[in-house]
Amino acid sequence: MPAFFPESGPLHSLVYGEAPGPRGADKSGIPFWGDGAGLPLYRALSKAGCASVPPAAWLLWEGARLVSAGLRPVLTGVALSNSFAACPTADGQKFRAPTRGELESAENVARLRSELLRAAQQGASQVVTLGKCAARTLAPLAEEAGLRLVALAHPSAQGLLSEAPNRGRGLRLADLQNAWIERLAALLATHS
Repeated sequence: MPAFFPESGPLHSLVYGEAPGPRGADKSGIPFWGDGAGLPLYRALSKAGCASVPPAAWLLWEGARLVSAGLRPVLTGVALSNSFAACPTADGQKFRAPTRGELESAENVARLRSELLRAAQQGASQVVTLGKCAARTLAPLAEEAGLRLVALAHPSAQGLLSEAPNRGRGLRLADLQNAWIERLAALLATHS
């Protein structure tokens, strides 16, 4: 799956996740579009003024349904991609993390370098990674491209709880998700 860049205008940020989800982006062909992690991401992008999301999309949040309805986001100032471009799954349903070998393959590294170069040429100054896998993969490449890297927790329940104080004990997941959305929106808004 290729990176999703705005149709026109300069960039300030490039956001990377781990890999397309099997029922979301793998079906929609747009990074995060229909994925579980995509809901908080697109909410943050909308809040920061970096994405226009058709209202019906929130109700149909699943890749194939979004495609069937002809719904697509419009990005402004931000491009989206994944540290691994294909959905890593053995059975087409259950997601697995990409392996280090897949992430570090010559083909994947060349793709990432190309995306980072394109983003830098369009004015981007930062790469925001979602989760440890994306941060580990993109850190040396972002530095090579002269882009600042900001690593955030993955917006999944597991990612948010693992980064929360006391591993999230006594905290509500909805509160952690809202705080994550606010943090990403603020980070993107300050660079727009």
